[in-house]
Amino acid sequence: MDTAEARRRFAAARVARLATVSAAGEPHLVPVVFALADGQVLMAVDFKPKRSPRLRRLDNIAATGRVSLLVDEYDENWAALWWVRVDGSAIVVPATDAVGVVAIDALVGKYEQYAYARPGGPAVIVGDLRWRWWSARPRHP
Repeated sequence: MDTAEARRRFAAARVARLATVSAAGEPHLVPVVFALADGQVLMAVDFKPKRSPRLRRLDNIAATGRVSLLVDEYDENWAALWWVRVDGSAIVVPATDAVGVVAIDALVGKYEQYAYARPGGPAVIVGDLRWRWWSARPRHP
C-alpha cells in the first residue's frame, strides 16, 4: 500500500475508531462516522442516542487537541489484512460556524442517513494529519 491507496481506503471507510486523551492522560475510544475533505477529517455530534450531552471526546479534544483515527479491514485470510491510522490536531466548532457547516455538508454527502436527519453538531475538525498504514500484502512494484 502506498500513500494514495492508504488515503483512498481511509476516505472510503464507513466507520473509524476515534481515540482521544484527557488532560490527565486517560484514553477514550469510540466508533465514529467521518468524512475526509480538503486534507481534514470531519465529524459531528449527531442525533443518535448518547449517555450524556456532555461527551468525553469533546472534553478531551478541548483539553488536549490530540486525536487518532483508525480504519481497518479484517479477513480470515490474513494476507488481506490492513489498517490506516491518522493522527492529528482537533478542534470543536459550532455547527453554525462556516467551518461547521462545511463539515456537516461533507457528512451529509457521504452518509445517506444524514440527508434525513442533519447532524446538529458541534462539528470536529481534525487537521495537521499524519498518516500511518500497514498491509499484509507487499507493495506492488
